[in-house]
Amino acid sequence: MKDWLHMTAADLGRGIGKGEIDPVTLCDTYLSAIDAHPARDRIYTIVTHDRARAEAKAAKERADAKLRLGPLDGVPVSWKDLFDTAGLATSAGSRLLEDRVPEHDAPVLATATRAGLVCLGKTHMSEFAFSGLGLNPMTATPPNINDPDAVPGGSSSGAAASVAHGLAACGIGSDTGGSVRIPSAWNDLTGLKTTSGRIPLDGVVPLCEKFDTVGPLSRSVEDCALVLAALEGTRPADLKGASLKGARFAALQTVVMDDVREGPAKAYADAVERLKDAGATVEPIESPEIAEAMPMSGVLFTAEAYGIWHDTIEAAPDRMFKPILERFRGGRDVTAPTYVAAWRRLEQLRRDWHARVAGYDAVILPSAPNMPPNAERLMTDDEFYVTENILTLRNTRVANLMGLASMSLPTGTPSCGLMLCGKPFGEEHLLRVASAVEKALA
Repeated sequence: MKDWLHMTAADLGRGIGKGEIDPVTLCDTYLSAIDAHPARDRIYTIVTHDRARAEAKAAKERADAKLRLGPLDGVPVSWKDLFDTAGLATSAGSRLLEDRVPEHDAPVLATATRAGLVCLGKTHMSEFAFSGLGLNPMTATPPNINDPDAVPGGSSSGAAASVAHGLAACGIGSDTGGSVRIPSAWNDLTGLKTTSGRIPLDGVVPLCEKFDTVGPLSRSVEDCALVLAALEGTRPADLKGASLKGARFAALQTVVMDDVREGPAKAYADAVERLKDAGATVEPIESPEIAEAMPMSGVLFTAEAYGIWHDTIEAAPDRMFKPILERFRGGRDVTAPTYVAAWRRLEQLRRDWHARVAGYDAVILPSAPNMPPNAERLMTDDEFYVTENILTLRNTRVANLMGLASMSLPTGTPSCGLMLCGKPFGEEHLLRVASAVEKALA
């Protein structure tokens, strides 16, 4: 049963379907592992024992009657603490929202429950989801699977830790500027950022609604495909027979290759060679659109975030981690004309980008230019914190600014991911390509 804790969600689902895994026993195995884990309270904000067991019992009854709701019916997952759960605190990693208790599940959580996913509980996150580091001294900083002294990546930090430490078969997170892909990369997981607007955000605590997305952190591309289908109530992408023979990748050079540290640089170069060995063509490209769009995030992200949260923040600013507070306040003085003009220009840059990369199956780049930074140094060295936080989210932000579906896959080098950027609403094709890439990198 201990093996269950590190199996893919897809394999657990297949085991349930074959009658080899009892959903109730599976749920209890996960709950026992969570309760016994020394970092439990740094990973989970709350463990929903009663709900999980009730959902697992229902899944067992359906399995016994051969009436399963889908391939993941009975599989236990975790939810980032910005998804509303009825009757349970949903605080988005902030003390400012610690008394926030919604009456209903977020629609995306309700849809996943109808597909049979078992809710194990809620996971810690960066405060208001506004940091890629995963450092949160106001609530908890989850552990990194590869380095106990390093941060796990954020903002879906607990989601990644729950999967990497064998405390959930999959974690459901959100991604506004890299919050699914960074913790996936730094914890050797596979993370999918969906296209903005694909999955409803009702009942999801917002950061920047024009950029916020929902996505899974998992152990395989297949898991991502199955979980995406469960979150939407649709059929999963067909991954059968995926191959890199004849595939074309654009290796983005502009901005994203600047100052890449030695470990990620080597892991990326090795991954590119393996893609070529598997039959793919990899062509370096420059993109002036990216060079122009990158600085816009300082206007677009902070202005919207502060516009949503300024009343709550300014009512009790001393209850926030100072670097997060300062990042929000960066949007305080952005004027409406500046914000509108930036969005209009970004929309044109997106059109230019899509024309430039139209002939490629995906654009590739290192998921993060840096390795997970030391948590204690981040707390004591302000300059280090700022430098690492900005660098951490730089590469992932490409997909958010351009409005793309995107994935991070493990390269085999600890805490180093390979990122694939696809087309808007092109998740099915991206997943199929990623499945072939996964085989090449194995």
